[in-house]
Amino acid sequence: MSEKKLRQVSCPRCRKSADWYDNPYRPFCSERCRLIDLGDWADEAYRIKGEPAEGGDGDNRREQPESDTP
Repeated sequence: MSEKKLRQVSCPRCRKSADWYDNPYRPFCSERCRLIDLGDWADEAYRIKGEPAEGGDGDNRREQPESDTP
């Protein structure tokens, strides 16, 4: 067997062993682990230490003007 077929890596989410080659979810072991990690990014669970960006509170979204209609 070739070395490519034997390559195993540790899933960054659950730490289970997963195939590297022929794995559509790599570096994760499954779609579940991939989606959990994506959700953590969306919830801003991952942060990079440092000073806030210029503009204050670190929220880069533009403020929406208030409308007169309910």
